[in-house]
Amino acid sequence: MLSVTEENYLKALYKLSDGTNKSVNTNALADVLKSTPASVTDMIKKLHEKKLVDHIKYKGASLTQDGAKLALSIIRRHRIWEVFLVEKLKFSWDEIHEIAEELEHIDSDLLIERLDVFLGFPEIDPHGDPIPSADGLIRPIAAVPLPEINNFQHPWRVCAVTEDDTDFLRLLTRMGIALGTVLHIVEHHPFDDSYVVKIASSSTEMLITSKVAHNLLVKKVTR
Repeated sequence: MLSVTEENYLKALYKLSDGTNKSVNTNALADVLKSTPASVTDMIKKLHEKKLVDHIKYKGASLTQDGAKLALSIIRRHRIWEVFLVEKLKFSWDEIHEIAEELEHIDSDLLIERLDVFLGFPEIDPHGDPIPSADGLIRPIAAVPLPEINNFQHPWRVCAVTEDDTDFLRLLTRMGIALGTVLHIVEHHPFDDSYVVKIASSSTEMLITSKVAHNLLVKKVTR
């Protein structure tokens, strides 16, 4: 059994390493977990003793195979709970992250598997993130950040967001942007890296900032 704090460390290590076994430095972990470098070092030592983390002094920490497996199971729980909260309890996508942060620590594989069946085996969560399978496989998102687009002739569908901040998601909702929204990119303003876009279902053009654009993952709409 792991504590809530230990599970949060494994999940943070997985995300900061982009799902690889590359080392993550102590300061980066401290920033994400809102902790101190000294506290992070102590926890990494504990996880190292449990053979969940490899730690090289002054170089950082990385997940072992067992550590990565546990991290993916926590992420799986979190994302399945998010689907349940939106689809069955009718929460909006900007309300669910903190609740799922609590629910993900319920350590019951049976509960998660039954939820998965109940929800029809969802492949993505309400923010477009892929849900790891029960055996730890995760399918990458076939989408790119909006600023990487250089072809403005085709419409693009919003497939995911890379930021789950409540204010950001509420801003997108006010703008009429959600998963599945089709955008036409009208122009790019190099001065401030902003974009003028038009939602396919509307004739109204609007300006989106560089920060918003970089947090939208899109995929070309094919006929």
